[in-house]
Amino acid sequence: MLGIVSGKKRFTEANMNFSTLITQDFKSNPRLASQIPYDIDSPILPGLPDDVAKYCLALVPRSHFPTMGSVCKKWRSFLKSKELITIRKLAGLLEERLYVLTMDSEAKESHWEVFDCLGHKHQLLPPMPGPVKAEFGVVVLNGKLLVMAGYSVIDGTGSASADVYEYDSCLNSWRKLASMNVARYEFACAEVNGKVYVVGGNGMDGDSLSSVEMYNPDTDKWTLIESLRRPRWGCFACSFEGKLYVMGGRSSFTIGNSKVVDVYNPEGHTWCEIKNGCVMVTAHAVLGKKLFCMEWKNQRKLAIFSPEDNSWKMVPVPLTGSSSIGFRFGILDGKLLLFSQVMEPGYRTLLYDPDASPGSEWQTSEIKPSGWCLCSVTIKA
Repeated sequence: MLGIVSGKKRFTEANMNFSTLITQDFKSNPRLASQIPYDIDSPILPGLPDDVAKYCLALVPRSHFPTMGSVCKKWRSFLKSKELITIRKLAGLLEERLYVLTMDSEAKESHWEVFDCLGHKHQLLPPMPGPVKAEFGVVVLNGKLLVMAGYSVIDGTGSASADVYEYDSCLNSWRKLASMNVARYEFACAEVNGKVYVVGGNGMDGDSLSSVEMYNPDTDKWTLIESLRRPRWGCFACSFEGKLYVMGGRSSFTIGNSKVVDVYNPEGHTWCEIKNGCVMVTAHAVLGKKLFCMEWKNQRKLAIFSPEDNSWKMVPVPLTGSSSIGFRFGILDGKLLLFSQVMEPGYRTLLYDPDASPGSEWQTSEIKPSGWCLCSVTIKA
């Protein structure tokens, strides 16, 4: 094991020098990228087979990827690919970071903040393209962040959106993807088996929706699939064992909030129901093989769902760190972070470690957004 770590360290140091030279070259000659011809038959790195060259590029520290993406189209194409994530995972070099969408204290502006596992804050993301939106969906797919649909107000007129944007964490850039078939907001979304699913929500005229769409990143195409049995909105979704679970929110078949869990099996293209879901969920996150929720009616307890037996367990939230109610969740380094929605003086972020010994699960963390946490995602790349 020591030999493997030592070998990996030598590769990393060598590639750090390599990427530093690239950075220096572009600073001294910013037109260098435009002078490099693109030949589809040319090697990625002269003198090396492409598979070896890809491995070399993948070993470079992630912070240098945006610069490397400017070298040539072949490099940029590789840095955008799923293959990069696969190689870095096999090499044990995936870096986990928490991306938090934060609102300032005056509720006027929002931006994405980035934290690593040590709590260090990294660069801010470039502004999200398109009009300002609310009630949109976020999901991580192949190491990239997707921001989907939502409700926007343009020139005083509000409407649902079908736009989808992708943030590439390796290249630190946004791009527009194919739009959904149905504009929507207040919908559920999740990644299952390398595909993205969006479920229900409200549409262009404010009508509740039962339609469901699936996004295939290989074709950049959205496809309408089997609908829900009933319209559903204000809900959320997650993935367990290759199936899509939709919980919470409201349904046109119920008075008040729905406790029904809709479960979709992509293999059989079928929906089924479970009757014991959470209602009025204000925060949720998947950690390991468990779903963690917080309900509006009881925001000092964690509701933990196990899909193996469809059971729930309640865990009290201590007053340590923050005595307020109202949290947003984040996942980092196998632990659940609870970000307070009240900016109390001196408050600290609560941390729940499900693998800690009994009685030691709750701790505090120095990781704290600069404002209110609207949502968060964890990206490994």
